[in-house]
Amino acid sequence: MPTFAQNATEIIRKMDEKMRGESLEAEMSMTIVRPNWQRTVSMKSWSRGNEYSLILITAPARDEGTAFLKRGNEIWNWVPSVGRTIKMPPSMMMQSWMGSDFTNDDLVRESSVVTDYDHKLAGEETVSGYECYKIEMTPKPDAPVVWDRVDVWVSKEEYLELKIEFYDEFGDLINIMNGMNVKEFDGRKIPSRMEMIPQDKEGHKTIIEYESMEFNEGIPESFFSVQNMRRVQ
Repeated sequence: MPTFAQNATEIIRKMDEKMRGESLEAEMSMTIVRPNWQRTVSMKSWSRGNEYSLILITAPARDEGTAFLKRGNEIWNWVPSVGRTIKMPPSMMMQSWMGSDFTNDDLVRESSVVTDYDHKLAGEETVSGYECYKIEMTPKPDAPVVWDRVDVWVSKEEYLELKIEFYDEFGDLINIMNGMNVKEFDGRKIPSRMEMIPQDKEGHKTIIEYESMEFNEGIPESFFSVQNMRRVQ
């Protein structure tokens, strides 16, 4: 009989594989909501497994062409307005990405939910009408992880990532992310809308909405280069 520890890790692995695939090409929008204003950024993203990802901003015009590249544990940012490629130090992982409530780490996933955490089945709850496993994730020693604990609610049937709570080293709840509007993309059911809500800033949230997702297109490793980051469209 499998142990709960193996069960929990297997659930997280299936959830992660479903959202990621061997490779993924996606189009999405990100809306930053503040008490007195909001703005929307459109983007394309490409990823290959856990090691490679590239994000290109396509709108608004002032940000168009800005790109972010991850290769292994190295991250670059191309800023066309100043014609510079900037290598981002690890200390910037917790900083806001494009002024949103997502961090640089959230977008490029320097850490892996499968290999950088220990997983424990902490119960079962219903989220948005879905029967879910609640899984408590604690970082392994020396893992490149910024949170002290992450709780994830994964649906039993489709392994949907429906809710995540992020805790700091003092045990305080910092952010909640909700997955909603489940749709089918390329034969996979996935939450098409993710809302990141900081718990200490009233009226703040960031919404990512997927418009298209294509899995396992066989994106070559060579696509994820600093040179390509400057010219990809």
